[in-house]
Amino acid sequence: MKKLAIVLLVALLAAALPVACLAEADKPFAGAEIKVYNWEDYIDREVLNIFEEETGCHVNYVTFSQNEDMYTKLSTGAESYDVVIPSEYMIERLIKEDLVEELNLDNIPNMANVVDNLLDPIYDPGNAHSIPYMWGTLGIVYNTEMVEEPVTSWNALLDEKYAGEIFMMDSMRDTVAIGLIMNGYSVNSDSEEELEAAREWLLAQKDSNVLGGYILDQAKDMMAGNEAAMAVMYSGDALYAIEKNDALAYVIPDEGSNIWVDGMCVPKSAKNKEAAECFINFMCRPDIAQMNMDYIYYSSPIKQVVEGLDEEELASIAMNPTDEMVARCEYYVDISTFDNAWLYDDVWMDVLM
Repeated sequence: MKKLAIVLLVALLAAALPVACLAEADKPFAGAEIKVYNWEDYIDREVLNIFEEETGCHVNYVTFSQNEDMYTKLSTGAESYDVVIPSEYMIERLIKEDLVEELNLDNIPNMANVVDNLLDPIYDPGNAHSIPYMWGTLGIVYNTEMVEEPVTSWNALLDEKYAGEIFMMDSMRDTVAIGLIMNGYSVNSDSEEELEAAREWLLAQKDSNVLGGYILDQAKDMMAGNEAAMAVMYSGDALYAIEKNDALAYVIPDEGSNIWVDGMCVPKSAKNKEAAECFINFMCRPDIAQMNMDYIYYSSPIKQVVEGLDEEELASIAMNPTDEMVARCEYYVDISTFDNAWLYDDVWMDVLM
């Protein structure tokens, strides 16, 4: 009887083994880990749980608040990351400095879901190193119950009627860009004369005492809570604030602005490139892209998500700017090789002092 029991036990274990192996095989990266470096508050955390459940790969998720902070970590080798999500001008720089891998697009079939106008960008021909994650614009959010007239120009940021209730961005590239635009220049200027004019505009704004300060992520909550009259904000943050306070409006000023794309890249320091590409492919899946758009309010590059926008979303300037609005916007380019690149930092330090 004892021998029979042992035989039965062995048979049961043998029968169970293929099931366990099958369950493990369904998770292609079981036991692996990737480190993802992304902007603050820029993903639905449930998405990470789903990825881990489906692949068996743990995600170590860390955040940054500016492209330049991310670049410093990556370029100095201070940290190793498997996926990073910088903006287009920083992607251009990372490619130039050979800091990101060329992607194996065979591992990213969901790239077929990306809208055509965001494919093959000038900053990364053929999407050899990056896949779009989100896109948007830079503009002004204002409180229609606090501001007397509709805002149409960046000049509203000089209006002394709202002294102490106007907030600029704590972001060198975005703030210097406004100074350049207001003097009729490109946001990618390399001219010392033009950058000096931007400096003068920004310092005049600061010296007029209209500003409440230079902030970033706090702006959306301040505007939602009626704590400011207007603030320079990214379109997704604008939508977040508007959702919580229907007195708010978003505008892309008549003089023009920045249009940007954040893309997913695999750094040279990546320890698990295949798992990283699996993650990028997963993020381009329509259901996952929809979850992220619903959570962070930015515009998705995924066709199926765009096709599913409702009437309110289609009418939103922040979510769906018109072709005319887009036409008066510029992408940032990498300025690191400009002769006068140092002036951007110099202007910015002057403004903050």
